[in-house]
Amino acid sequence: PFLSAAGTSACLPACFLPPLALLTPSCMPGTALTSRSLPEGAPKPEPEQVIRKYTEELKVAPEEDCIICMEKLAVASGYSDMTDSKALGPMVVGRLTKCSHAFHLLCLLAMYCNGNKDGSLQCPSCKTIYGEKTGTQPWGKMEVFRFQMSLPGHEDCGTILIVYNIPHGIQGPEHPSPGKPFTARGFPRQCYLPDSPQGRKVLELLKVAWKRRLIFTVGTSSTTGETDTVVWNEIHHKTEMDRNVTGHGYPDPNYLQNVLAELAAQGVTEDCLEQQ
Repeated sequence: PFLSAAGTSACLPACFLPPLALLTPSCMPGTALTSRSLPEGAPKPEPEQVIRKYTEELKVAPEEDCIICMEKLAVASGYSDMTDSKALGPMVVGRLTKCSHAFHLLCLLAMYCNGNKDGSLQCPSCKTIYGEKTGTQPWGKMEVFRFQMSLPGHEDCGTILIVYNIPHGIQGPEHPSPGKPFTARGFPRQCYLPDSPQGRKVLELLKVAWKRRLIFTVGTSSTTGETDTVVWNEIHHKTEMDRNVTGHGYPDPNYLQNVLAELAAQGVTEDCLEQQ
């Protein structure tokens, strides 16, 4: 048996571990994290406030196009007839404070309102993230276990097993079809990391991504075409210990670096661990 985070005995189903590990298990206590949807009525910043927070208004529009609406910055926003804002006029141009890319502020507003409106903003040009990006992952549980058996290519250490479990449910206002049921196929899903210093760093960042609801989302399955189902969300996981024919197993010498880059693209970096 394994120990849960609360210290009570919790047996892991045999299908989650390879046969050799079951023969000679050396297991450390498991930990569990839950992910919850945003509570109803949770306060959200006004969209115009978010745009103003991360931009500086320009008095003179640069001689270039707005890559959101594809109109010249010197003319009205292409979204002026679709986005109603008393605070941001159709001719107002600004630049993002960190990357300095310029847009019609009304275009940025339209882009923000088309997302899940979590108070963060991502530059459509260079993908720089402003604020803390969160996703639309449904409620579920992430559990972590360790055992002795090594992964191919990481023979000097044991293995970290991550088990994700998300049940079927009803889509919230942040999902494609609010109020409609969504399916959660293939859960629980088990994933593997080497229990090395870099593997443990990836694990801690995956915990941050899980809490921010970035690991999964509700969308269309790329393998089956099913809509309104839980799918991976651009952070790749290794779901097989070996036989890396499909790219989902080991050995893969570049995997840890690649997943660190994918996490960083979602705004999850080592700085997040220092803030905890």
